[in-house]
Amino acid sequence: MAWYEAKVPALGDSFLVEISRVLKLIQQLPQAWHPLSVNTRRCRLNRFPYGVIYSETNGELVIIAISHLHRNPMYWRKRFGSR
Repeated sequence: MAWYEAKVPALGDSFLVEISRVLKLIQQLPQAWHPLSVNTRRCRLNRFPYGVIYSETNGELVIIAISHLHRNPMYWRKRFGSR
């Protein structure tokens, strides 16, 4: 958010609004997004080159990463193990 805000005033706020929108969509339809592995999925943002990586277990959603899709988009696997 801070990086976008430094580039263009109010763009950081737009990024945050987009993240919030995607998080609400994931809550409503957790199985609707692209599976990355057995336990993880990714929902892409529309306006920004990011994806929200998450896991759902027993009805609980865990946000693993907000990953930049043009810069080694699978880096989060090192943080999260082999899920």
